[in-house]
Amino acid sequence: MRLLFGLIFFLVPGLISLNAQTPDSIKYLSLPPKEFQQQYLDTDSSFLVDVREPFEFKRNRIKNAVNIPSSGNLERAADTINKNYALFLYCTSGYRSSRVAGSLYDKGFRKLVSLKGGIVAWKKDGMPVVKGRIKQKK
Repeated sequence: MRLLFGLIFFLVPGLISLNAQTPDSIKYLSLPPKEFQQQYLDTDSSFLVDVREPFEFKRNRIKNAVNIPSSGNLERAADTINKNYALFLYCTSGYRSSRVAGSLYDKGFRKLVSLKGGIVAWKKDGMPVVKGRIKQKK
C-alpha cells in the first residue's frame, strides 16, 4: 500500500506537468482543412502562405494565398513579415509547410498554423480552390 501511495505521490505531479505545457513548447498547430479555414477566417491579422513552387501554385491554390516557395526567398520574406501576424501555411501534403513552420518559429514567429495533409486533403474535403493563371494588377 505504501508503495502505491509512493508511486502516486511521485508520478502524478510529473504527469500533470507534462499535460500543462506552455504554448512556447509547441512550435505550430497542424489543423485539418475545415478547422484550418475556420481558424484563418476567425483570426485578425493573418497571412495565408502557399510554400509550394510557383508552377504548383499556378495549377491550383487556396483563394487569397500568397506564394512564397520554401525553396526560394522564404528567409528574406520572413524578415519583412510582421511577427505579430498569424501565418497559415500550406503545401501539397503538409510536409513542407510543417518544416517551414518550424523554421519560422526559430525566426521568432509564434502564431503558426500548418494545413494538415496539405492542399491534397483540402481538395479531398471538398474545399474550394482557384485554378489557372494568376491575375496580375496593372
